[in-house]
Amino acid sequence: MKEKKYYSYSEFRDDLKLLVQKIDYKFDTIIAIARGGLSIAQLLGEYYNIRKVYSINTIGYNGEQKLDKTEIFNIPNLDNSQNILIVDDIVDSGDTLILTLNKLKEIYPQKKFKTASIFYKPSAIIQPNYSIKEAKEWIEFFWSEDLKLI
Repeated sequence: MKEKKYYSYSEFRDDLKLLVQKIDYKFDTIIAIARGGLSIAQLLGEYYNIRKVYSINTIGYNGEQKLDKTEIFNIPNLDNSQNILIVDDIVDSGDTLILTLNKLKEIYPQKKFKTASIFYKPSAIIQPNYSIKEAKEWIEFFWSEDLKLI
């Protein structure tokens, strides 16, 4: 059984405060990798007063089980964007982030992309441009766990 860590809203809030201190990129658009990046994207959109906050869908896990192939869909229209920040909760293997970046760069080769996450694993095939914590165990995020208590 995997070692697990519950990640609370207060930790999330504190880590986002650290993340915004690290981000030195002037972006005009935020894309959340749904679902994990949605909370981050919303709060960063509020903090930076950016209205162009979109999501892109990927399915690479079924619970804790990594799937053989990651699906990507719901690609946003970025015609009126130039500098895009892609956010996710965690960069685990890096497969999802690579797939997302490659797909967006294929469709929008003239756009500039940077990436941010709260958690990362050093063993991932790609590291986010901005991150806060190394993931040393399975992270149980409050947005996935708290409603289970009802």
